[in-house]
Amino acid sequence: MSAQSHKHALRERYWERIPLNQLSQAEWEGLCDGCGKCCLLKLEDDDTQEIAFTRVSCRLLDTETCQCGQYEQRKTFVPDCVVLTPSTLKDIAYWMPETCAYRLLYEGKPLKDWHPLVSGDPKSVHHAGASVQGWAIPEFEIDEDDLEEYLLEEE
Repeated sequence: MSAQSHKHALRERYWERIPLNQLSQAEWEGLCDGCGKCCLLKLEDDDTQEIAFTRVSCRLLDTETCQCGQYEQRKTFVPDCVVLTPSTLKDIAYWMPETCAYRLLYEGKPLKDWHPLVSGDPKSVHHAGASVQGWAIPEFEIDEDDLEEYLLEEE
């Protein structure tokens, strides 16, 4: 489906009016701002469930476009990749980036001004510096034992 026809399949400002569990597949996918932060490797404290993001991305993430190189087959290549759905969101929202549209809407918060649905510009997430573009490091470029050396100070 082209970007133009995909856009027409979305109801106007649907994210403000329609409950997440009533969105079409196109609307659900349209919530993704394309930041790539959900594809960063994370460390979770077993006791507190606190999530620490790293600068290291999944091997499937194109760190320049912030798109998954194998989106439709990602579970085949990365079995522990999370497939986000309205029914799984309640269990993993805490694990998503604080700026993530899925998390924001789940928490009853508005989308950021730079979100492509709000701005009308699919690259606004990058222009705002809200994506991993240009600074994430693919996991195949580091030693897994060194992951803690790549912790981000903040998300």
